[in-house]
Amino acid sequence: MKKPLLFTTALLVAGALHAEPAIIFELGGKFDKSFGQAAWEGAERWKKEGSKPYLEFEIANAAQREQAARRFAERGASPIVGVGFPQASSIEKIAKEFPKLQFAIVDAVVPLPNVQSFVYREHEGSFLVGMLAAMASKSGKVGFVGGQDIPLVRKFLCGYEQGAKYANPKVQTVSAMTGTTNAAWTDPPRGAELTKAQIAQGVDVVFSAAGTTGIGIMQAAKDGGILAIGVDSNQNHLHPGTMLTSMVKRVDLAVYTAFKGVTPGVTALGLKEGALDYAMDEHNAKLVSADMKKKVEAARADIISGKLKVVDYTAANKCS
Repeated sequence: MKKPLLFTTALLVAGALHAEPAIIFELGGKFDKSFGQAAWEGAERWKKEGSKPYLEFEIANAAQREQAARRFAERGASPIVGVGFPQASSIEKIAKEFPKLQFAIVDAVVPLPNVQSFVYREHEGSFLVGMLAAMASKSGKVGFVGGQDIPLVRKFLCGYEQGAKYANPKVQTVSAMTGTTNAAWTDPPRGAELTKAQIAQGVDVVFSAAGTTGIGIMQAAKDGGILAIGVDSNQNHLHPGTMLTSMVKRVDLAVYTAFKGVTPGVTALGLKEGALDYAMDEHNAKLVSADMKKKVEAARADIISGKLKVVDYTAANKCS
């Protein structure tokens, strides 16, 4: 029997019942050290700048996506932001039922006049970390462990492969996906298992694009004596010294922008908009040489100018 979705004080920020904006976090929650946390940071930035509260909910199962969106809409919350592509159908349904309210969705497109859809050119950021992986690799084999096997994750992989080959035409990329359902995003043990298998094949750098499953991937990389690349948030601090970098995806930018006011339509974000990057800090400074950084920065400039074209898997349905 499904439990009813109750909006208690545990679901509210700053104890405010009448907060206007609302955010619905995906499985893994707002403190997943990755995608959800980046979204939460965007909401917090908005709150601090305006000293205003907002509503929030972290789903525990699929049924709660629509329930949460509906409850927020019934309370007049606007905009209501769905964090993650699994929420596309629920946001679309509730947005149709409440046409006077504003909504936003991250990583999906909902073509309605009261919805802003935020999508990212993840292949651009993945290209840059793919370059770093190839330049850091001593074995000539780099790895990729994705979450759910869907076009979005293939987009990360495609960009990563292109970047690796751009830096070293002879590099080999070994890839694996954690699963085919949403559960693939929250399975650290499986992530660790796949990483160990890649290490056995000679991989010495692995890119984790798998949500909280990445916790297992990065731990296995450290235990196996290889380098790892984090995703979405800057995860370099999780294992200082073995994190080559992180492909930062500014989900916070989408949430912050939506909270300030929805602009219906599709908003595409990439390197040019400062929405993607590779993380550099004190935890990986010794792993990325000045020469490596110089080459990556040159590639970044060429991608932004259009001189360097990176294939978008979701547009071409293939990778070159």
